[in-house]
Formats: sequence, C-alpha cells, structure tokens
Amino acid sequence: EGLALSVDGIKSAINVSGTTASDEVRLRQLLEKLDLSLGGEGKLGLGSNNLLFMACEFLLLAQEDEGSKLLLIEEPEAHLHAQRQLRTMKFLQDQAEEKGIQIIVTTHSPNLASAIALNNIVMIDNRHAYSMAEGQTKLESSDYRFLQRFLDVTKANLFFARGVVIVEGDAENTLLPTLARLLGRDFTEHGVSIVNVGGVGLRRYARIFQRKDVKDEEKEKQLRIPVACVTDLDVMPNCAGAIMGKTLSTKEKLGQKGLDDKRVSLRAKASGQCVETFVSDEWTLEYDLAYSGLAEHVYVAAHLAKKDEALGEATLRTETAAAEGAFKTLENEAKKAVEEKNADGCSYEEILAAKVYAQFTTGKKASKAVAAQYLAGRLQAKQAEGDLTAEDLRARLPRYLVQAIEYVTLPLAPDTALDEQVRADE
Repeated sequence: EGLALSVDGIKSAINVSGTTASDEVRLRQLLEKLDLSLGGEGKLGLGSNNLLFMACEFLLLAQEDEGSKLLLIEEPEAHLHAQRQLRTMKFLQDQAEEKGIQIIVTTHSPNLASAIALNNIVMIDNRHAYSMAEGQTKLESSDYRFLQRFLDVTKANLFFARGVVIVEGDAENTLLPTLARLLGRDFTEHGVSIVNVGGVGLRRYARIFQRKDVKDEEKEKQLRIPVACVTDLDVMPNCAGAIMGKTLSTKEKLGQKGLDDKRVSLRAKASGQCVETFVSDEWTLEYDLAYSGLAEHVYVAAHLAKKDEALGEATLRTETAAAEGAFKTLENEAKKAVEEKNADGCSYEEILAAKVYAQFTTGKKASKAVAAQYLAGRLQAKQAEGDLTAEDLRARLPRYLVQAIEYVTLPLAPDTALDEQVRADE
C-alpha cells in the first residue's frame, strides 16, 4: 500500500492459489499444510508427540462456544515414562475443572489410576461399569479423603486385578505370594494383586469393592472380583502368655464366647458381597505358622533375621545350622515339659509356637519383615529340593491363609455360593 496512490483504494490480501473454493475451505487447506513440532535436543519420541496432539485438541475445544465439550483419550500412558504420566493426569483433571471439558480416559496404568480422584474412577468388569463415585460404593466421605492420600501406585493396581488380597503388614505382603506359588496358586498367573495397607485402613480399601444398597445375594449387581482381607486375631493364647512371662493372657479374660464374638466382629467389619475377611486361627501370623507345623522354619528365619546385617554366603550356612541345632533343643524342652506334666495344661504345639514367637518379642527382636524374606526363601529351597510338596505345605499352613489364597484364585461364577467356597474346609 505504501507504493500506491492515495486515490487507488488498493488493499492487499493473502489467499491460497489454485482453487476457487470458499475462504473457509481455502484457510483449512492452508492450515493442513502446516507442521507443528517440538524443539529440543535429540529426537523426541512418540510420547511427546502424543502430548502435543492432546494439547492441540484442548486448544480447539477451549474455543468452542456451543455444545458439549467432550474429549475421549485412549490409554494416554502410551510411550510415556512414569513421571510424565502423573503430570499428564494432573493436567487432564485441571483442564476438566477449569475449562468445563468432560474427559473420558481409558487406561491400564496403575500410575494414572493413582493420580485420578477416586470419585472419577469407573471400573469395567465383565462388560459392566462400576462407578467409584461417592454414593455408589459403601465408602464413607471420610474413606474418600483417606484413600485420596494413601492410594498410591503400589496400591492402585487393585483396580486392574482379577482378585485382591489386602494385608496389614510387610511380612504377609512378602510371604503370601510365595506361599500361593508353592501351593500351585501363583498370584501372577491368576491376576491377583496383593495390597499392603501397613496396618491402617484395611476395611476402607475393602469397601471400594462393595456396592451401596446391594445385598449379598444380589450377585448380578456386585463387582465380581474376589477380595480377601487377611487380619490377625490379636488375642494372646493362654499358654503363650505364661511362657512369655505375661501375668494374665487376654484369652483368659475373654473366654470362649468373647473369642467367638471377636471373630464375628472382625469378619463383619469388612465382609460382604465378594469381600471376605480371613482371621488368624490362633493369634498372629508368625505364631500361627509355628503352631500349625512350620515351627522349625519360622525359628530359623527369625534367627537369620537377627543376624541379617552380618550374614555372608559362608556365615549364612553356619548360622542356619546353628539355628537348626537350637531348635532341636526347643523341641526337646517342649516334649519334656509335656511328658513330665510341667506344662500347666499347654500342648506341645502351644509351647513350641510360643517359644518360637518369643524370637520376635523378647531380647534382640527379629524383624518380622526380614524373617518373612528368609522364610520364603527357605520354603522355596525345600520345595526345589523335593523335601516339601504342595500337599505337605498345605497341610502344615494355618487354615485361614490357605482359605484366603484359594478364595482369590478360584473363579467366581454368577451362581456360586460364596459362603460354601470360603468355609468348605471348616
């Protein structure tokens, strides 16, 4: 225009040549020829390109003034490392709130699931959708606040499992997968996830899988994922109290009726629909393992746990032999007490289990978590050597552990009576 006369009235315009289409069509043709890329060192991968594509879609949606703003994203975790997945999910949730965009994301990533607000999660099982939103599950408002803080990536795998075992400690978390594998019920093969809640909120996690206003007999309305909650009875046996120097045991205080009521109470707190609670038979994990027939293995594992930091390959063999010898002494002491009627009515199994469990409670206490690692390795080695078959192990394990393992590794048919499955061995 600076070269034209003021009376010419000439105006400049930019058009796409070679077409007689409308301005809107020609503008779209021009834009389609543009390339958008990210700069930086090295060649960017598919994950970065996927993020760029999503960003463009958000820009387009944000400009829409009419109609519903809906964005569907299939598995945004593809080609993204863990930290970028978390950042992406935070961005998606922020955009949904700030821009009023409804976003539906499908994912198989526990990483993404851990970053999504529980209220926004929908589980798909057997072609049915189960919303985790408040009012749809048996979770209370306080449960949602609790789970939002503690539902990290290691626990969020429960949303993708075919079966779930919820435990309260590191020892159970370490030992149960090994026991299941040795019994021929490998958790990985059966799609079972184990969730360690660290003694806090076991029943909160269980209620994720329970639908509100659905009765136990209404199988067609339930989330058909078997969930086993494994918990300790936490009531000291009479004989253990005497042997370990306790003046009065809790079982003496409660009596048989009190014990029965406590078991019923523990089961009732979490059980219902496809969730079952399995309570230790006698007291706590290590005591029950020793009582049921694995006393030597638990004792050796506890001994090695005490020596853990100083153990090498050679000293491991030496200390194992020493522990096996010390256990023989314990066996003889227990047998002698029963034979000479100095056991105050305690059985051989009770005396031996109490002496083994004392390794975790008196003197230099063995770490239960470390002992569980040694116990798992020892049982694996015994089975590999042919000294411990799956049938033998099953007979020597506490009943509640066997039942919990079998419950989550058995398929649940729509017409299956859960109570019959769980209590078949009782």
